Amino acid sequence: MIYPITKKVDVIDTYFGTEVKDPYRWLEDDRSAETEAWVKEQNKATFGYLDKIPFRDALKKRLEKLWNYEKLGSPFKEGNYTYFYKNNGLQNQYVIYRQKGDEDAEVFLNPNNFSKDGTTSLAGLSFTKDGSLATYLISEGGSDWRKAIVINTETKEVVEDTLVDIKFSGISWNGNEGFYYSSYDKPQGSELSAKTDQHKVYYHKLGTSQKKDQIIFGATTEEKHRYVGAYLTEDQRYLLISAAVSTTGNKLFIKDLKDPNGKLNSIINDTTTDSYVIENVGTKLYIVTNLNAPNKKIVTVDANNPSPENWVDFIPETDHVLSANKGGGYFFTEYMVDAISKVLQYDYDGNLIRKVNLPGVGSAGGFAGKQTDKEFYFSFTNYSTPGSSYKFNVETGEYEQYWKPEIDFKPDDYESHQVFYTSKDGTKVPMIITHKKGIERNRKNPTILYGYGGFNISLTPSFSIANAVWMEQGGIYAVANLRGGGEYGQEWHTAGIKTKKQNVFNDFIAAAEYLIAENFTASDFLAIRGGSNGGLLVGATMTQRPDLMKVVLPAVGVLDMLRYHTFTAGAGWAYDYGTAEDNKEMFEYLKGYSPLHNVKAGTSYPATLVTTGDHDDRVVPAHSFKFAAELQDKQSGSNPTLIRIETNAGHGAGTPVSKTIAQYADIFAFTLYNLGFKELPNKMILNNATE
Repeated sequence: MIYPITKKVDVIDTYFGTEVKDPYRWLEDDRSAETEAWVKEQNKATFGYLDKIPFRDALKKRLEKLWNYEKLGSPFKEGNYTYFYKNNGLQNQYVIYRQKGDEDAEVFLNPNNFSKDGTTSLAGLSFTKDGSLATYLISEGGSDWRKAIVINTETKEVVEDTLVDIKFSGISWNGNEGFYYSSYDKPQGSELSAKTDQHKVYYHKLGTSQKKDQIIFGATTEEKHRYVGAYLTEDQRYLLISAAVSTTGNKLFIKDLKDPNGKLNSIINDTTTDSYVIENVGTKLYIVTNLNAPNKKIVTVDANNPSPENWVDFIPETDHVLSANKGGGYFFTEYMVDAISKVLQYDYDGNLIRKVNLPGVGSAGGFAGKQTDKEFYFSFTNYSTPGSSYKFNVETGEYEQYWKPEIDFKPDDYESHQVFYTSKDGTKVPMIITHKKGIERNRKNPTILYGYGGFNISLTPSFSIANAVWMEQGGIYAVANLRGGGEYGQEWHTAGIKTKKQNVFNDFIAAAEYLIAENFTASDFLAIRGGSNGGLLVGATMTQRPDLMKVVLPAVGVLDMLRYHTFTAGAGWAYDYGTAEDNKEMFEYLKGYSPLHNVKAGTSYPATLVTTGDHDDRVVPAHSFKFAAELQDKQSGSNPTLIRIETNAGHGAGTPVSKTIAQYADIFAFTLYNLGFKELPNKMILNNATE
């Protein structure tokens, strides 16, 4: 490979007496003409390479064919209508439909008409309690910044000027008079100058200028938080505000909106615990919390005296992680049992009504509705079963299949099994391995190992059209539930943060070694993949163990661990990572695994395809730009080190289907080609795709 020349500059930072060179600092300015020219040259080299892979177009055709089936979201009721999201197959964005009673469904919102290229997406939708008004949020080019548009739901007419510069926010209506939202002060110019240390809650009164919106929370330095959100109880009596300084933990405040002199009072003033109000009956609050309960529980308390010393256990903590919903006058508690769903139904007195017998082993979603609902919908999926939706009767516990996808894929031909392997320190870690039935353990199976391992996020079984195409080709898809995630609660999370972050990488390395030891694959047939924090995971793994895998696929990754906190929302991730400015020990620890700072000259690294979006304002593309430049400069072997930069795209959410298909075709083509395949393992399926 001949790579575009990336110039080096003399930039040196000093941390606790240690000098660190940053020769590609100029690439951090992703809006400069020089960086834009670099992006074009890198894409030219990358697509020039991809164009030569003989089966790339066939993979794309198969992805398009398999993707082209009707997809339906679970319905939900607002006012006199039942709404649902639907995609006919290859539409870039889902369309929102609605119907009244037995009438034919009609289009309510069609995000495919928001922009010509499909890159403006729907990023949120919130209705008034009576369903007569709605606010929808849009994202342009994948940005985290949002615009808000208010419409009359009956006429679908816009009722006032568009609100702008909303970020990391939902919309919470208060009656029909106005709504709450959150945002930061928007930077002038580059996103790199964004100050994200003070999030604010605003109240917008319908019919008034946004400039007159009242700051409800965050106006003073005493209320300095990075992530603040407002929501109302279903009866709209109480305003709740959650305030966090990082991605983990939050303070919780409450205001009685029926009291004209009511003040915002503290429920819990501790940013290290997660708590939220799930329901109220009069002044009785039901709170989901992990305070003194790492796996979470539900407590009750009177809203007039809501501090933790007055809490009473309602549904106690168990050995499994709880997530809770409510609907139809009941609570539904979903527990993760080794990353697999188990759902229980309770009444408002805390009595267990039933265990819900799910359609299979996998992930359930939904089990939520309004207090008066007699039925609602839930979804179910796993790694080999496309998501289906079910109509659930809250009184009987019976359900019926509401919708099942008609897809050109046979789930019965595939199997998933969960294993528990041993990490470096003896910890048992679960992994789910999915592949075609009857596969031979001959060490030659192309395998993608996927992981995340951070921010208390759990990887639970779900179907992916792209992964189905991978498995059709005889591929194995393995997902490891690493420490740092939320699969086993707070303790599992904190075992993979700050100076324990190496546990996450060790868990991932041990997963790869297990797949090799058990003859599922070999290093020459193994690819590792992860996105965002998962991009950090695969970047650190490849720099620590370049011998372990043949292909590396870091997507929108956090790769510069010394400067991540200086970009956009990065400072909010310090709970998981720590920062290089904290102290000398933290600096040295971060430098010790930071992918960007551990690329060594003279090393033969695996074939690498870095992917990012040029407008990613969450994990800025500078991470990927600098890492790719470093790899290209120091790679000693013949394996390609390329970067694929999606233009007019962000962190991933809202990406048009057409772009998503093209990206997966490139990723899978690159992977198989560099695993040594000169033609596809299962050409018959792909031949059918071209008919």
